[in-house]
Amino acid sequence: MASRRVSLNTLSAKAQEGELKELNLILKADVQGSVEAILNALQQLPQKEVQVRVLLANPGEITETDVDLAAASDAVIVGFNTTFASGARQAADEAGVDVRDYNIIYKLLEDVQGAMEGLLDPEMVEEPLGRVEVRAVFPVGRGAVAGCYVLSGKAIRNCKVRVLRGNETVYEGNLDSLKRMKEDAREVNAGYECGIGIDNFKDWVMGDIIETYQLASKRRTLSV
Repeated sequence: MASRRVSLNTLSAKAQEGELKELNLILKADVQGSVEAILNALQQLPQKEVQVRVLLANPGEITETDVDLAAASDAVIVGFNTTFASGARQAADEAGVDVRDYNIIYKLLEDVQGAMEGLLDPEMVEEPLGRVEVRAVFPVGRGAVAGCYVLSGKAIRNCKVRVLRGNETVYEGNLDSLKRMKEDAREVNAGYECGIGIDNFKDWVMGDIIETYQLASKRRTLSV
């Protein structure tokens, strides 16, 4: 059963592995009017990239049959103002089925939309770290090390860098070597000197500006 366990919180991990771009739901509510209202609201959610599949939508208690269907189809059970039939809660716990109970429709929709957004591939965004000025160039073997001053922020070993010469970008890659007072350093902050080496770049010029940055994964939102 463990391999079939699924929840609103773990669906995004499965999506990142390329396993799914659908959110399977089983909907149980107090009365048929509630079922219809929730179904109509679910249809209004943007579904260009992630589909909501309602496998079952009925008024009444959450039963062991509902749990069996959820376990077999990687579905989440969503209840609205309803209860568990005898044995259903224990069956859900044993099968690892995620059951969510709500009494406010907008909260139900909010959680469903959040789960759908968790299925989207994350967007990689650039986060600036700092700016560094090259003030001297030292030949080292077949390469060269830039003697630098950190103008703002910080430089971190193995971070991303962009080397600017005037308005032109002359190199983009990784900061491979960072030294402070001739000793290896993990990071150097604003106001301090440092030595920077890049394995694939040696054509430093005094006055070059090095932008340091990192790439971060950003959760996307559903587009209409």
